[in-house]
Amino acid sequence: MADESIIEYLQRKPYWIVDVLPKQVPVGTGGQYVQLEKYFLSHPQIDVICGKFVGMLTRVNCYMDLQVSRDGEGWATNPLPELLSGWFMESVAAHQPLFFLLDTCKSLLEFSGDDHYLTLYSPSEELLGLVGQLAAAEGLFVWKPK
Repeated sequence: MADESIIEYLQRKPYWIVDVLPKQVPVGTGGQYVQLEKYFLSHPQIDVICGKFVGMLTRVNCYMDLQVSRDGEGWATNPLPELLSGWFMESVAAHQPLFFLLDTCKSLLEFSGDDHYLTLYSPSEELLGLVGQLAAAEGLFVWKPK
């Protein structure tokens, strides 16, 4: 792992999605997914979704350290909720990712900056259960892609 970052390493692990939808939308399905995606990515909807992410993450942070990076290199540990919220808004405006290391750097949570979901890589069963409970409390869903 000397030649790759912890982010690249964890991005190759199994992952789950934390989303506003309860399961993956199959390709070729009729319906309004593209329009729904455009709607969720516009203001004020994306602000509400990011608020849910911040609520979930600040609760996760009660149980374990949360390390956050806006560039994949510099890391802040256990940032205040207000700072975290601002970083989400900056990420959306700049279409830049946010990275979160959890569970003593064994798991990665990624927000791409231009999606309405988070990707959770390599969670332990305990972390997956915790994220599932806290996501549900925010009206979000956790599911594994096919």
